[in-house]
Amino acid sequence: MSASSWDETIDVAPPAVVTVPAVRWNPITRVLFRFAFSYLILYNFPFPLDYFWPKVFGVFGRFDEQMWRAIVPAVGKRFFGLTITIFTNGSGDTTYDYVKALCMLVVAVAVTLIWSILDRRRLAYTRLHGWLHVYVRFALGAAMIAYGAAKVIPPTQFPAPTIDRLTQPFGDASPMGLVWTFMGASAAYTFFTGVGELLSGVLLMIRRTALLGALIGIAVLANIVALNFFYDVPVKLFSSHLLAMAVFLVLPDTRRLAQFFVLHPPSQLFQRKSRRIAGFVLGTAVALFIIFSAFQQATGIQIPRSPIRGIWNVDTLTVDGVDHPPLVTDGTRWRRLVFDYAQTVAFQNMFDSRTRYGLELSESNGMMHLKKRNDPKWSATLFFKRPAPNEIVLDGSMDGHMYHALLHKANEQSFHLTTRGFHWINEYPYNR
Repeated sequence: MSASSWDETIDVAPPAVVTVPAVRWNPITRVLFRFAFSYLILYNFPFPLDYFWPKVFGVFGRFDEQMWRAIVPAVGKRFFGLTITIFTNGSGDTTYDYVKALCMLVVAVAVTLIWSILDRRRLAYTRLHGWLHVYVRFALGAAMIAYGAAKVIPPTQFPAPTIDRLTQPFGDASPMGLVWTFMGASAAYTFFTGVGELLSGVLLMIRRTALLGALIGIAVLANIVALNFFYDVPVKLFSSHLLAMAVFLVLPDTRRLAQFFVLHPPSQLFQRKSRRIAGFVLGTAVALFIIFSAFQQATGIQIPRSPIRGIWNVDTLTVDGVDHPPLVTDGTRWRRLVFDYAQTVAFQNMFDSRTRYGLELSESNGMMHLKKRNDPKWSATLFFKRPAPNEIVLDGSMDGHMYHALLHKANEQSFHLTTRGFHWINEYPYNR
């Protein structure tokens, strides 16, 4: 047997080549990413350089601000006829801030356009998106931690109400002043809100918990944005940007979140399909009935107003025949009576202390029957006449004393709290 007889042809297959399909974003996603990247970097610059090393890199922040202070007034003058002399102060909603945001928007759109032309063949920005995600996480986290720390140790953002604030008439406060008083009046609630901000900020710093931090941030910031808009607090621009950054961080996980919270199949109470359908129909009907009943009940609540609604100043007052002049040292003398809702009346003395009574008023009989909520046995009856539409003569007995008073209706007052309204632009904080 020859050696050649052992020769055999052996076919060896080449190793399989594993191909990974290229990630491809749709064109709209690519354009939106380019814009988001341009705007977010531009808005947050020079973070984190001036944040962590202000002495070394603070020049970037100063240069950035000087640049905008040269550009923004010129743009405002050229395109809108605005003379901008007030820059960002305690208010972040100045004319300067809005024009600056518009300039950033225009620059980001221009960068997006140029970028889209020069880089039109790129299919995706997976790695760049990852870096932007990290950058926005830390920028947002730093802001949340800073605001949270200001509420927790110590509560410098919302200090306790000052004495002059406590002695200020309630209606003279501005909406922003009401928020600052509301927060400052409760150190515990201020601490609670600060903890929420701190928790969001710390979780954002950790990659594994960043999504949870962003979700908590959305909840916290949504409330902050609502307060800023609805109570005329001039941090609308900044807080809205922070909320948008939190939403940006959550966007890549929206499908997973929707699957977890909404789209996952619920556990079935019944095995038979007919019973599941019947349960769905019944549950839907009960839910709709509850919703309808709640709205019907809410719309049906109408508290009637008093027929003599208004602020009535007490011009003259005699008690048991003795005249009581309007001395600011006499805390027992009535200063004014305030009628608003039909079933209550408020007596204010010369110290502006208020006592509220339950009221049964009969305009046809000219009679007021007063009651105390915390003392069911107490009652008083006063009789009134209206010699003129803006005058009331009051007579009757209260606490064993006979009262006679002449009142006149004050002109309608414009209270800051109810007339301040909403302002997109606040050159300075209106904290009254």
